[in-house]
Amino acid sequence: MEWVYEQSAIDWSALSQLYRIAPLGDKDPADLQLAFSNSRYKCFVFEQGVLVGVGRALADGIDCSYICDVAVHPDFQGSGLGRTIITKLRDLSAGHKKIILYAVPGKEGFYKKLGFKRMSTAMAIFRNQERALEAGLLNET
Repeated sequence: MEWVYEQSAIDWSALSQLYRIAPLGDKDPADLQLAFSNSRYKCFVFEQGVLVGVGRALADGIDCSYICDVAVHPDFQGSGLGRTIITKLRDLSAGHKKIILYAVPGKEGFYKKLGFKRMSTAMAIFRNQERALEAGLLNET
């Protein structure tokens, strides 16, 4: 596998397709390019030239690093690639006072094994609040 930590040669349409099949939803290629451009740390993983894994972290260099948008191609899920991407982003974020991760509901146990703990004070505002409530991302209480 080839690991790339910069984005100059990334095919954003291929990345959009990876999120679709992972499945982590539809993400516009131009939006992905902007999001990754604004992220301090990023990992792109290729197998024989095909993008099979990705992740990024928004970080300010001292206080907070937020790991997000980790996706693994279905053919590589269960292989340890997701764990390796999270570990690499966590290592790149070392030195920050806190490293935060946003998890898909039901995957919390996976992240707990990697040292993450549930936050009791996290709150959010989503552009589509109703959809976030339906997906279990938000609670009314």
